[in-house]
Amino acid sequence: MPQITYIENNGTEHQVELPLGATLMEGAVQNDIKGIVAECGGSCMCATCHVYIDDKFLDLLPEMEEEEDEMLDGANAERRENSRLGCQVRISKQLDGIIVRIPEKQ
Repeated sequence: MPQITYIENNGTEHQVELPLGATLMEGAVQNDIKGIVAECGGSCMCATCHVYIDDKFLDLLPEMEEEEDEMLDGANAERRENSRLGCQVRISKQLDGIIVRIPEKQ
């Protein structure tokens, strides 16, 4: 299973293995990682699973769809070039080792 590193805003790191097809949001919730609220449960309707993806993995992600783009515009934390919603990023073999940073607020 691919290994994911979540980094909380305070610098605490969590390394977890996620099955193929799981989302970054699901992995955070299932492993009690602080900072991912996931209010809508993965429906791309709340932006409370906003994360910053390590730059070296950005090109491996599918292109952002309009719905995700709009949700990120309304996110509480600063939107950056590497912002994504964790519920929209599914784990693949290519994402093994991905590093995900969690913003200060959701």
